[in-house]
Amino acid sequence: MEGMGDAGRARGMMDFHVARRKMVEDQIAARGIKDQRLLEVMLEIPRHLFVDEAMWSQAYNDHPLPIGEKQTISQPYIVALMTEALDLRPKDRVLEIGTGSGYQTAILAKLADWVYTVERIRNLAIRARKVLDRLHLYNVSLRIGDGSEGWPEHSPYDAIIVTAGAPEFPQPLVDQLADGGRMVIPVGDRYTQTLWKVTKRGKELRKEDLGGCRFVDLLGKYGWGL
Repeated sequence: MEGMGDAGRARGMMDFHVARRKMVEDQIAARGIKDQRLLEVMLEIPRHLFVDEAMWSQAYNDHPLPIGEKQTISQPYIVALMTEALDLRPKDRVLEIGTGSGYQTAILAKLADWVYTVERIRNLAIRARKVLDRLHLYNVSLRIGDGSEGWPEHSPYDAIIVTAGAPEFPQPLVDQLADGGRMVIPVGDRYTQTLWKVTKRGKELRKEDLGGCRFVDLLGKYGWGL
């Protein structure tokens, strides 16, 4: 919004607020997402800041958007669906695999006590950290590395979210999930996956099918390789 006056900037911010409300009402609540805390957070977080300024006008549309490095910011409904399935509580510690733009990270940071997030691509990690800091979301630890290996130093986690498609459930992530913890992860081939919610009960994994989906590949030792 360079070159705009104060009135223009205020009008632009109001337009984004209207777009967020429409996104939450029409794309998310209307499709059955009921978690009130989550709906309020998605109404609050400025999604447009997580994409290039040239794409701000599309930031609240009902589809994913490219963020560079052959990666995407997920469709708002998918972000909501995965987050609601985690059943987050205010004192939870969350592991996120695939920071990407940082938008999902921001949602998690508002709902949980602390977020540990791992991103493979340095440029994306640096950009995401800047936006998170701009929004004063400091309860996030960000690491650049192989997300398929998790972040064992801070385990166990109450919740794990994987934002890339895996060929199978990565064993390190299963191992780092707390007893009673929930993991949401897309698993399948490189073209289509099933979104699974996994709840760990002792040595047992209870699985719930959340529907079909398509994500970018989870690359790494316990993913599709590099």
